[in-house]
Amino acid sequence: MALTAGIVGLPNVGKSTLFNAITQAGAESANYPFCTIDPNVGIVEVPDHRLNKLTELVQPKKTVPTAFEFTDIAGIVKGASKGEGLGNKFLSHIREVDAICQVVRCFADDNITHVSGKVDPIDDIEVINLELILADLESVDKRIGRVGKLAKQKDKDSVFELEILEKLKEAFENDKPARTVEFTEEQMKIVKGLHLLTIKPVLYVANVSEDDVADPSSNEYVQTVREFAAKDNAEVIVICAKIESEIAELDGEEKEMFLQELGIEESGLDQLIRAAYNLLGLATYFTAGVQEVRAWTFRKGMKAPQCAGVIHSDFEKGFIRAETVSYEDLVAAGNMTAAKEAGKVRLEGKEYIVKDGDVMHFRFNV
Repeated sequence: MALTAGIVGLPNVGKSTLFNAITQAGAESANYPFCTIDPNVGIVEVPDHRLNKLTELVQPKKTVPTAFEFTDIAGIVKGASKGEGLGNKFLSHIREVDAICQVVRCFADDNITHVSGKVDPIDDIEVINLELILADLESVDKRIGRVGKLAKQKDKDSVFELEILEKLKEAFENDKPARTVEFTEEQMKIVKGLHLLTIKPVLYVANVSEDDVADPSSNEYVQTVREFAAKDNAEVIVICAKIESEIAELDGEEKEMFLQELGIEESGLDQLIRAAYNLLGLATYFTAGVQEVRAWTFRKGMKAPQCAGVIHSDFEKGFIRAETVSYEDLVAAGNMTAAKEAGKVRLEGKEYIVKDGDVMHFRFNV
């Protein structure tokens, strides 16, 4: 899949602490801006209870979860779009990711300096959003200059594109990101080709103190972030990066006990990983046999041959059909034989759009 979610935020909001917890990759973390200059990429396993259940049913020799990438991007500051604080480099790193996880500081701590001198999560969000909008506005203005000349010559494609560019320019001048602008399917093909920063889907990560992790609703900063995100049709995940870094060092049983002591059912990281996975438009299908039970990542909307190609290109080239049963039907039946007897196993062809949770066996001939 090679899709990646970028972790962004102002300096000292807990970005690198969170990244370290997610990947245990040891990205540098320090109490000053620009300590992370080059992006760090980490591979994370996607937590999925369904994989555990399939392992119980099938009793395979091994179980393999699916995974995807997180990229830790250095802190952005006001003026990044004009090159402030290594801004151009940071913006280029954001351009390379497919979705944005924006970490927002929702805790007060006199020992950790804030780049603007005060804790104000909405101001932090707006600083970053504005820098991305300004960078996109500059790109669109340049494009208008080139396309406008051809549009004056009545070039049909240029006239069509110019209309889209002017619509984007108006949105940017009103501080609105590209993802909030409505386009037709044909127009979106042009928009995607512009590689805009603000077209990328966003997830807000509210980083709270240890005292607030069990009851984030009592944190007024979190409430304001949720209200802001609702207007952006975005999800908010609440985490305590400091605690998550401690949890990441524990094994299964210790982790469960620690979460219980904190009054938390599930770690914030597990929630974040799943939310980012979904934000990237990804889903999971499974293969299940005595040799291996495995989760595979695919993009939502992919057809059976494409999903077969995720395993190996030969599977796609020689695809015949896919023996398919939903996870729920397989678990209800208890095993594949019983699922077949109950008529729950289907033979799907080349046009079948794979669903999240499908358990599949591909038939192919090369």
